[in-house]
Amino acid sequence: MILLLGLLMSLNGLAADPGRDEIAKVRVLVYHGTDGDPEVAGEKAEPVSEETAKWLAAKESLKFEHYRLLGSDSKPLFRSYENWAQPIGGSDEILCRFEVQSRLSKDSVRIDLELWLSRKKILKSGVVLKIGKPVVVLGPEWRGGRMIVSVELAPAPSKGQ
Repeated sequence: MILLLGLLMSLNGLAADPGRDEIAKVRVLVYHGTDGDPEVAGEKAEPVSEETAKWLAAKESLKFEHYRLLGSDSKPLFRSYENWAQPIGGSDEILCRFEVQSRLSKDSVRIDLELWLSRKKILKSGVVLKIGKPVVVLGPEWRGGRMIVSVELAPAPSKGQ
């Protein structure tokens, strides 16, 4: 009986782990920008909206004639745990690792951000993510263009959802 009570208490402690509190969601999008034939991005790549194309092209280093969305992934951002996103479904070619450094406000958080390409870390940086203000990284050359990685913060779901 005492053993069962101890087991139940320890399981209850695991369920109440504050480090697993979801404080927000992080969305990672991977685009392909090219001045050549956009079809080289592959059949699964989708054209982006005119608004997204204008937003990307407004940044000089991201200015291309054509953009395609290669993939996206949304993951919860836990208070004290490492988080991984796999934006191109079914492929570990591009991975994004993020971990909270500090919560700055209700709408912003400082994270450690790592981008991995072909299982090699290509970028590590501390960044501040704000709701509605994505961090955009010009990625490696790929298929006659460049990969563009966007990481953005979305609000945490309300407790009733």
